[in-house]
Amino acid sequence: MTSERIGVIFDCDGTLLDSSGVWHEMEDEFSRRAGVRLTKADTDELNTLTVPESGAFFHERFGLGASAADVVGMIDEFVLGYYRERACERPGALAFVRALAERGVAMSVASSSPQAYLQAGLETAGFLPYLDAVVSVDDVGKPKREPAVYDRARELMGTPLCSTWGFEDSSYAVRTLRAAGYRTMGVYDSDLAGTYEDLAALCDHVVRGFGELDAGEFITWSVAPQASSSCPA
Repeated sequence: MTSERIGVIFDCDGTLLDSSGVWHEMEDEFSRRAGVRLTKADTDELNTLTVPESGAFFHERFGLGASAADVVGMIDEFVLGYYRERACERPGALAFVRALAERGVAMSVASSSPQAYLQAGLETAGFLPYLDAVVSVDDVGKPKREPAVYDRARELMGTPLCSTWGFEDSSYAVRTLRAAGYRTMGVYDSDLAGTYEDLAALCDHVVRGFGELDAGEFITWSVAPQASSSCPA
């Protein structure tokens, strides 16, 4: 197998972009507006939700806003400024992406964030020119609890399942990838998404940051005989 047959599907928030903080700020601010204190179970659930689901969560459970759609508008207003003006890479992420691009690896993003957020943030941080596709769960109508968003990204890259990796910081998303047959790279961000130990138990490989990754070594893992024996040539 050559590097041109390798595909990488990156999560966006907390994986490529150092943006998890803005989402945690949003949760804190919206719980303050609703006059409630979120439990750990609440924050664990929010970590798995799409933006429309998050709007429904705050409206239906805590009565925030006139409707779920109203809360979604509040979320847009709160976070879009970050993506347009302040979005930045996880340290070393852009260098790693560039190194993979130089080796001919196909790359895409699959995210729970809306396309407007993704396009703005990935452009601001410099990733957009290196990506073959950017897919939101909104595009497929299914959350990351199901593999549809990853399958669409892989389809657009045209890479075999057996040589396509999912890079994720969230344990629940890694479980989806594994169940669907993808190879998995855990990129630890915070315990709210998934502890390092959880990711290590679930993933083929796990790192605390992109500084621990070398593009050449990653290619070697991807083309190793045990990984590629069932892949199309």
